Amino acid sequence: MARLTAAAATFSELVIEVFRLNGLALEAGDRLAKPAGLTSARWQVLGVVDHGPAPVSNVARVMGLTRQSVQQVADVLERDGFVEYAENPHHRTAKLIAITAAGREALRQIEARQAAWADRLGKQIDLPSLRAAVDALRKAREVLEQDASSPARRAQEG
Repeated sequence: MARLTAAAATFSELVIEVFRLNGLALEAGDRLAKPAGLTSARWQVLGVVDHGPAPVSNVARVMGLTRQSVQQVADVLERDGFVEYAENPHHRTAKLIAITAAGREALRQIEARQAAWADRLGKQIDLPSLRAAVDALRKAREVLEQDASSPARRAQEG
C-alpha cells in the first residue's frame, strides 16, 4: 500500500467525508422533495431551470453531471408536467428546458421545507465552523477543477 503524506491522507479523508455527505444529502433531498412528487435529481434540475430556460448540456455542466443523466431526468419532468421543452434560438436541435407553473409550485414547496430543515440542522453547528467548512470545500472543488484541466495530469494519465 502506498504511503501517503499528511496532506494526501487528509485530502483523502475529506473526499471520503464528501462522498458520505453526498449520499446522506441525497437521501434527505429525496425526503424533502417527495411530498411535491419529486426526487433530489428532479429537484436539482428544476432548481437550475428556475433561473431561466436552459439546454440539457448547460444544466449538466452546472450540476456536474452527464448530459445523458440530465436528459433522462428532464424527460421524466416533462412527462409529469414540471417542465416543457422550448425552441432554442441559438441551436436548432438542442431544445431548452423551461419550468412550468406546476414545476415552479413544486419547487417552492420544497424550498419551504428545505429552509426549515437547513435552519434546524444549521443551528447544530456554530456559524464560524460552517463558514470554514464551506470555504474549505470550495477550495477543494477549485483544486479539483484545476487538476481536471491540467496538461500535467493528462500527461500523467496518458
